[in-house]
Amino acid sequence: MASSIISLQTSNLRSAFLGEKNRICVSSIPITRVSLVRKAIECKESRIGKQPITVPSNVTITMEGQDIKVKGPLGEMALTYPREVKVDREESGALRVRKSVETRRANQMHGLFRTLTDNMVVGVSKGFEKRLQLIGVGYRATLEGKDLVLSLGFSHPVRMAIPDGIQVKLEENTRIVVSGYDKSDVGQFAATIRKWRPPEPYKGKGVKYADEVVRRKEGKAGKKK
Repeated sequence: MASSIISLQTSNLRSAFLGEKNRICVSSIPITRVSLVRKAIECKESRIGKQPITVPSNVTITMEGQDIKVKGPLGEMALTYPREVKVDREESGALRVRKSVETRRANQMHGLFRTLTDNMVVGVSKGFEKRLQLIGVGYRATLEGKDLVLSLGFSHPVRMAIPDGIQVKLEENTRIVVSGYDKSDVGQFAATIRKWRPPEPYKGKGVKYADEVVRRKEGKAGKKK
């Protein structure tokens, strides 16, 4: 690589701020030309994105350009794909999500939209559910019309409106089953219920998921005599 040396000799400059001459000596500064080498980004295919999506016989798929609609016995859902990915249907009936371009963003969207599409197919055919458990003296849940009413130790009951597309069932007044065809809506409503009284680590009181493991802490020990 070629290099050049710029030599600046001693010069007399008049300062506009000070109004007097200053002798400024600038030493020689070596400048090196820098060359940039661009390397192509190698994007590996997503392990999740390359897996096919099995479509049950009771599910209808409609594809129009970048839009896909999935209809089943439990409901209907739609999704719009970005330009980086596309969905194709194979002769066997399975869906295959593919990348349209080879970029880093396309590799990220590949696995994401394969998972979203699979959740839609599973949701309208089988559905999703979240189970919660109420632990505490006097903690209970009741259904009043389309509202879920929780008694969680507050001075007033907690009333929550059940969203459309979500079903709530109660077991023994202390177990709540949230189900629906949209996985994100089911998870969000279950998380909202839990948020009112998260389980505390000492006695485990609160609202927790049925499969949740609460790490317990040891309380303060009494004063030794």
